[in-house]
Amino acid sequence: DRVTLEKQLRDAIAEQQFELHYQPQFETGSGMIIGVEALLRWRHPDRELMAPDRFISLAESTGLIVPVGHFVMQTAFAQIAAWRQSGLTSARVSVNLSVRELQQPDLPSMIEGLLEQCGCQPEWVELEVTESLFMDHPELSVSILNRVRDMGMAIAIDDFGTGYSSLSYLKQLPIDRLKIDHSFVDGLPDDSDDTAIAGAIIAMGKSLNL
Repeated sequence: DRVTLEKQLRDAIAEQQFELHYQPQFETGSGMIIGVEALLRWRHPDRELMAPDRFISLAESTGLIVPVGHFVMQTAFAQIAAWRQSGLTSARVSVNLSVRELQQPDLPSMIEGLLEQCGCQPEWVELEVTESLFMDHPELSVSILNRVRDMGMAIAIDDFGTGYSSLSYLKQLPIDRLKIDHSFVDGLPDDSDDTAIAGAIIAMGKSLNL
């Protein structure tokens, strides 16, 4: 099944079977849309619409995540530029970044080229990386993400609170936003433990100017 899925994944890249869906991010106080998150979907010809948890780990292990990630960035940058030019939104688009992509030394120059190609300004984009990605490759992460942030992009840590957080690294990382893992958010406001954990993360984020 894995070998078959890998072949189909290669075909999907060649035949452009991927698409992006956009999930709005709301400010709770005003209800205003302040961002959108680009979510990858695979419109498999023989299966139902597939979410990333079905194929991302395979894409990571085979290196196919690099061309898939290129598609995601190119499509998301072009979409947010089109929305901005039409006056539809001032929201920022969030794009997930994988371990393999972050290990590419030419990632910043590739991003710069795509921004120019799509007519997208870097301040319209936020890159999301998981907490474990930062902790597994801290030196490389800081170096590459500093270059990306110098362009004007925002950086967010996704799934925060579930990995083996190192607060000493957290203060060094070029980040703008913490995204609390949904396992702590789903129980709000009734679960007292989730409330305490979320409150602690929010307080820490504020103290770090995030």
